[in-house]
Amino acid sequence: MQQLYPPGGAADLDAAYAYPPLSGGVTWLRANMVTSLDGAAQGPDGRSATVSSPPDRVVLALLRRLADVVLAGAGTVRAEHYGPVDRPIAVASRTLDLDPSAPLFAAAEHRTIVLTCASAPPDRLAALREVADVVVAGEASLDVPAAVRALAERGLTRILCEGGPHLLAAIVAAGALDELCYTLTPSMVGGRSHRLLEAPSSLHSDWSLGHLIEDDGTLLMRWVARRS
Repeated sequence: MQQLYPPGGAADLDAAYAYPPLSGGVTWLRANMVTSLDGAAQGPDGRSATVSSPPDRVVLALLRRLADVVLAGAGTVRAEHYGPVDRPIAVASRTLDLDPSAPLFAAAEHRTIVLTCASAPPDRLAALREVADVVVAGEASLDVPAAVRALAERGLTRILCEGGPHLLAAIVAAGALDELCYTLTPSMVGGRSHRLLEAPSSLHSDWSLGHLIEDDGTLLMRWVARRS
């Protein structure tokens, strides 16, 4: 594993992915995403794990260890078969198509957080409130800044978003993404797949390269948002 940018020889992953100092409820929202060489964010089975690689999985484990909370959209939670981890998990869902009896809720080490909006079906909302910490943020769609504030109020300021592409697009559109950890793996899968972002309209944001690390053909990048 070598750090190509900034030049530095062997890479220290803990230092490379360390969060900036945070205090006073200030948050840092980073996303972690992976694609194949031909840009596929998922394999034919609909899972990002299919286009992952061993170095990518090392970074995934590290990023989860460094975070206060793991944030993911409901579609990603279902496709990737999320279960309990040693960090709180926050699930973003507008329709609340989630199973309250799933291990993510029933066997969670930390009470799972559900981020939703006021238009969510009342019966599903009531069922999930029995097993999760439900936050209503927004009317017909998720109010990303309000959701982030709700996490910060719970002391969860180091936020790791693991997708999917629709949630990530909403976060970028809200100007709430501070950092993108992006892995490019040396594989091609063809077919049809989501991009990193799936947005109904064009988005514009500006980024600077924090680091570029190479390990057995896998490129591990960290991009930081440029704020105007």
